[in-house]
Amino acid sequence: MPVPWEALIPFGLLTGMFAATGTLFSVVRRGQNDGKPPRYNLESWDEMMMDRDKRLTGSRRGQSDNHVAPESFKTNSIWPAKQVQSAL
Repeated sequence: MPVPWEALIPFGLLTGMFAATGTLFSVVRRGQNDGKPPRYNLESWDEMMMDRDKRLTGSRRGQSDNHVAPESFKTNSIWPAKQVQSAL
C-alpha cells in the first residue's frame, strides 16, 4: 500500500506546533519560577515558607543565606492590618 506523501505535510505542521507550544509553555513556567522546575503537591508549610521567602527576597523561589533580615521584613507582615479608629 503506497504512502500518501501529501498527508505528511499537515502531520509535520501539527507535530511542530504541538512541540513549539509545549516548549514555550515550559519556558514560561520556568521563567516564573526563577529558572527552577515547578513545585507540585505543596502543603501549608511549603506555602508558608514560600510566603516568607517572598518577604525576605522578593521572590517566592528565592532563598537567602544572610543571617540578618532586611529592614523591610519588620513591616511587611503577612497578617492583614486594620487602621484603628480613635474614640475621640
